[in-house]
Amino acid sequence: MKRNQNVNASVAAPNAYTTNAYAASDRTAAHALIPGGRPVITATNLIMDYAARRKTANRVGTTPMSALANTAPALNNVSFRLNVGETVAIMGPSGSGKSTLLHILAGIDLPTSGQVTYHVRNNCACELTGISDQDRTMLRRNAFGFVFQSGQLLPELPAVENIALPLMLGGTDYSQATDTAMLWMERLGLKHLASHRPGEMSGGQMQRVAIARALATNPSVVFADEPTGALDQATGREVMGILMDAAQANGSAVVVVTHDPNVAAFCSRTVTMRDGRLLGGEQ
Repeated sequence: MKRNQNVNASVAAPNAYTTNAYAASDRTAAHALIPGGRPVITATNLIMDYAARRKTANRVGTTPMSALANTAPALNNVSFRLNVGETVAIMGPSGSGKSTLLHILAGIDLPTSGQVTYHVRNNCACELTGISDQDRTMLRRNAFGFVFQSGQLLPELPAVENIALPLMLGGTDYSQATDTAMLWMERLGLKHLASHRPGEMSGGQMQRVAIARALATNPSVVFADEPTGALDQATGREVMGILMDAAQANGSAVVVVTHDPNVAAFCSRTVTMRDGRLLGGEQ
């Protein structure tokens, strides 16, 4: 189920201000992307060993050390590269490490060892494993967007304010943030839902609002963890089409974790994980 490469004009990125120069630089470069282009994220020799963490926290001896010693790492020497504007699906069975890899690439979690680098420009890079928690939070807020299986919208806020929230957290005033949110709602066919709260929307509508929220900050990368997992097949196809068209129009790279080959088919590249490793080595 390959996507049409033509960008739907109805999901063109809003002519709004850019929340940070880093994302703007990557977005401009994405329109000139060619195969083998420059990376936006690289990960090298990632190991995530939860047993090692539990050993550190288990000084009171609540879990037998022999049991911890036999636990395989969630990531086992994984290297990965994402180019500017590229769309990649990460597939694999449950427990293979695909969501763990997404969380580490996005700076949500830190690996036991290895490096993750966000390439801002050709001569500028940010090592996610070497910056503070506060700086990683700022990076996630300004340079990355997120779409999760459940949408994770705030139930007390209407759709327009859910979309505007990341902008306001970044320092944008309410009026400008909601104006930008309304532009995205128009482009994704959501204007009529502006005042609706999540409990008043269908699953597909909530996911479209989550996509608008993820893209409202003009991110360099959108991370989507099982974005269609709670949807029926037809709605899932619709949501994936909207996500890919909108991200392409915005110049954003996309990383999708999924177990569904129909979802993976929307991406330009698919990698497969098993037992904490990427099959085929570095990808």
